[in-house]
Amino acid sequence: MEITAYQPCIDAEFESLIERIYPPRVCIDNETYQDCTLVKVDSANKQGILLEMVQVLTDLDLVISKSYISSDGGWFMEVFHVTDQLGSKLTDESLILYIQQALCENRRRGVSKELQTCLHREVRPPYASTDHTAMEITGTDRPGLLSEISAVLSKLECHVTAAVVWTHNNRVASIIYMEDGFQGGPITDPKRIAHVQEQLENVVEAHHGVGERRSVRLTAPAPGQKTHTGRRLHQLMYASMDHEPCQGCNGGGLAHRNNCTQIHVSIESCKEKGYSVVNVRSRDRPKLLFDTLCALTDMQYVVFHAAVSSKGTMADQEYFIRQQDGCTLDTESERHKLTQCLIAAIERRASHGVKLDICTHNRMGLLSNVTRSFRENGLSISRAEIGTDGDRAVGSFLVTDASGYEANPQAIEEVRKEIGGSVVVVNKSPGRTASVGSISRTSSGSIDEDKPRFSLGSLFWSQLERLSSNFSSIRS
Repeated sequence: MEITAYQPCIDAEFESLIERIYPPRVCIDNETYQDCTLVKVDSANKQGILLEMVQVLTDLDLVISKSYISSDGGWFMEVFHVTDQLGSKLTDESLILYIQQALCENRRRGVSKELQTCLHREVRPPYASTDHTAMEITGTDRPGLLSEISAVLSKLECHVTAAVVWTHNNRVASIIYMEDGFQGGPITDPKRIAHVQEQLENVVEAHHGVGERRSVRLTAPAPGQKTHTGRRLHQLMYASMDHEPCQGCNGGGLAHRNNCTQIHVSIESCKEKGYSVVNVRSRDRPKLLFDTLCALTDMQYVVFHAAVSSKGTMADQEYFIRQQDGCTLDTESERHKLTQCLIAAIERRASHGVKLDICTHNRMGLLSNVTRSFRENGLSISRAEIGTDGDRAVGSFLVTDASGYEANPQAIEEVRKEIGGSVVVVNKSPGRTASVGSISRTSSGSIDEDKPRFSLGSLFWSQLERLSSNFSSIRS
């Protein structure tokens, strides 16, 4: 007999009351293992809390090498094996206190400014403020698209303060933060907003086929609403159906699965417990757990138990899930779609191309100049993130040739000359497939391979994925 889980309807205010009465309890343990710090969390359970917890740790650029989660009933328990990017335990008292505040009762109000100062880092970047207008764009990817968009913004006197761009399966999603180039601050004039949106819609629509999905949306600051840029980009990509072409490796046999470096996803039924069991094996990389949980959460799946671990360059994730209504994945179409979406979530952040870290003088039209240089030298941007801080602009670009293959070194050198400032070639990845390195230091005492290389861009703008700001829709 199949088990049908009972899902009570809980009022949001009552759920908030429970959370205030029973706030999360956080224990930072540096004694149990020599090679990692344990972060243990006990909390009243609610939908999306696991993603919130992982988001706090990944936003601090911490490496989660193992994790165990259980949330049956009304209580949630999880254990994370964590190191910094150098594979060391967390010993900085201000960092430990920050994690405790961010995960505990203060996470609704945010961490105190005093603690952020003690942390010697800005967890919320200066360019992600309520003084900026945000623009979200999705559509069909093509060489030169970001160059055309930034050129229009420059012509309309919109100063770009930060931008993040993802591409995957010929789809593109971008979030661009900008301010009024005339007076500074957010763009508030309704006529100007309508004009900017109309011009950008013309650019995005120019090369779209009939029925292809595309969108241009401007939003303005609004207190009380927060948007996490990394998660929002996943949502935009999911809405644009970038997952439809995705296929994992279907090779049979445990031996093949253990030796294959492609993405493997299997979904089985655990009828005696009323769960669907999802197993994912892929290359290990930073933010992998966060990306996987974004897919599960945005598709309205609830994680009851999970075990995550990494070994060498590979990572294994196992989830016991149900839909929000308590049902399991009973149809092949449901399992197929979840498989595609998990693969897409993992692939979106995977690197391919040459990575360039840029640090140069901040000026009006900078993004337009940089992207035009890429386009004129036959380079296509596969991923980008750039931000400004006073008179400096720092960011990174992953570029390929126009066909998606390795960029010509001569073209890279021309771009470096034209952009000016500091332009560092961080890494090269041949063709379309690249090995993405990360640290996976396990509690067994071994240090696995592929340590990440630090660069000016990654050190200074490592928070770029964490663009959390307050926005509400101006015009949809």
